[in-house]
Amino acid sequence: MTGLAWPEPAPPLRIESFFDEATNSVSYLIADLPTRAAAVIDAVLDFDLASGKIATASADRILNSAEQQGLEIRWILETHVHADHLSAGAYLKQRTGAQTAVGKGILEVQRTFAPIVGAEGMALDGREFDRLLNDGDRLPLGSLEIEVMATPGHTPACVTYLVGDAAFVGDTLFMPDYGTARCDFPGGNARTLYRSMQKILSLPPETRLFLCHDYKAPGRDTFAWETTVAEQRERNIHIGGGVEEEAYVAMRQARDATLKVPKLLYPAIQVNMRGGRLPEPVGGRRFIKLPVDAPDGLAD
Repeated sequence: MTGLAWPEPAPPLRIESFFDEATNSVSYLIADLPTRAAAVIDAVLDFDLASGKIATASADRILNSAEQQGLEIRWILETHVHADHLSAGAYLKQRTGAQTAVGKGILEVQRTFAPIVGAEGMALDGREFDRLLNDGDRLPLGSLEIEVMATPGHTPACVTYLVGDAAFVGDTLFMPDYGTARCDFPGGNARTLYRSMQKILSLPPETRLFLCHDYKAPGRDTFAWETTVAEQRERNIHIGGGVEEEAYVAMRQARDATLKVPKLLYPAIQVNMRGGRLPEPVGGRRFIKLPVDAPDGLAD
């Protein structure tokens, strides 16, 4: 399923979305039409957990669309280290030569998760990415600029990308009828997330917000991943209508305590904190490690 989001008359920025229903994830191909310079945001690598098989069909759809439109992909951007799908960043870099970038909080993510998943030998300095981004950084995209807004809370590495009247917010916000991101992963923080969301909601009300996921809230029959600052301010079921920080933190922490671990958490983290690269091979094969939480004495 793909969707185009560009009103008439067409502005310089074109946004094409690619929805992956297997992971409920949305990737974006954005382009400056006058110069044909393009960027990819949150690309998905297809992964079958049961068999361990990896495929590139989702990423190839983006590449094919860029080729058909005569676009040059210059940036491969991650809004954060995803816990629910594998990143196709390394594959796209190999195919296009584009630069990869992620928030500088990736350093905390690597330091936190490397011991959890037994990632011995990682340098833990973010070298897997070409650029580590700080709040306020600007990336050239033809005649446009991509401004980086640090929005941690869901994870330490979360950033929002601002281009014209569009903001790509990752997992920070969902559609108004679904709410906001969980904060119970290592390094997540509900209070930090609340303050990051206030930064986003301080943007002009007509700012278009493009989301990284949708799960179809109860009562809604179709997937959706575009909203506005005004809609979020008014109708978001978790923060709309001016919910205060303490109330939000209490709600978020109570809700997070009921949530299950994402089924792709450990495969996703091991690949995504490496910029979409697979772990180094052992004996000619590559392995995803799964931490085991066993009762005392079981391993004796």
